[in-house]
Amino acid sequence: MKLLQDLQIGCTAGGATHHDTDIPDIATKVRMVKDAGVFDYIDRSPPDEEFRALLKASEQCDLPVASSGWFYTLGRDEALFERNIHKARLLGSLVHNVQLLTHHADGHVVSNQEVADFYCLAHEIGMRHGVLPCFEVHVNMWSEHFGRVAQVAALVQARGLPFHMTLDHSHVIFKIDNPKEQAVQDMKTDIDAGRLVLDPSQQGHVCDLWIQSNWVRLAHARAAVPANPVNTWARHPDGSDGRGIQYPFVQPGPGEYLAAWEAERLEPWKQVMRALLRHHAADPASAIRHISCEHIVAVDYGAGHKYSTFDNNVACARWLRETWVQALAESAQAPVAAH
Repeated sequence: MKLLQDLQIGCTAGGATHHDTDIPDIATKVRMVKDAGVFDYIDRSPPDEEFRALLKASEQCDLPVASSGWFYTLGRDEALFERNIHKARLLGSLVHNVQLLTHHADGHVVSNQEVADFYCLAHEIGMRHGVLPCFEVHVNMWSEHFGRVAQVAALVQARGLPFHMTLDHSHVIFKIDNPKEQAVQDMKTDIDAGRLVLDPSQQGHVCDLWIQSNWVRLAHARAAVPANPVNTWARHPDGSDGRGIQYPFVQPGPGEYLAAWEAERLEPWKQVMRALLRHHAADPASAIRHISCEHIVAVDYGAGHKYSTFDNNVACARWLRETWVQALAESAQAPVAAH
């Protein structure tokens, strides 16, 4: 039977800020996360110049840096990956979130075999340092076509290795009822053919496949809603609007968000998280150990908005803890299957 401590809830350093107009230094971020009283750890891969400050702040505040993560371009960043894993080990991180970009350094779209090959390399390096790499579902990455995740997992498992992933289902939820976003990597073709189901209210949805397969080892908690409004309050250098992969978890004040806020629109996102926690509570083989709250102020997310990003992470963490306690209670009351 799982215990309360069998799941840790943290906050990414990128989420430890109220607004994009005033970003605290890393020591302040660590103190904010600690003082909130709802987080077990902070999630961060520091640049070299920040490493000592993060290590010092972590020790002073007694707040572990239990998780880390970075984005990588295949054919260019293999050495960077190993350096980040080394830093993660020194900080005491147990898991490392891997965002592998869609395109190789030479410009071609990385194949499933190339992703699987890098996964095997990353797994070997990570295990040598005691830091588990988890490949993330994320926009602008190979996994933005969600059907590719199972294909890569099969290639990895055929080589005798377990497949570990980071579930950030905000990237799934915001594409529901969103034809423009579904067109990326021609994913809409598989959706229209019924080969890929995004809606968690429907049988065989893709998040359930990942959860039931016990591939999820790390999760990022960022609220999103179907057809999430694009972020017209912030723009990329090319002038395009932010893609809109973040919805306030709690009701914003007047003028703090660019659209009307409706609590019921969060239900699909919450449904997946409840399913993840119930599965973890009930299945002894469930591998998930960490959930990092990650409402952030980047352009595709909450840049330009007036609501507090950090307050949303705190509220999300409280909801996650309540939901985890409920999942444990439900699991304890479930009848034991006959053998």
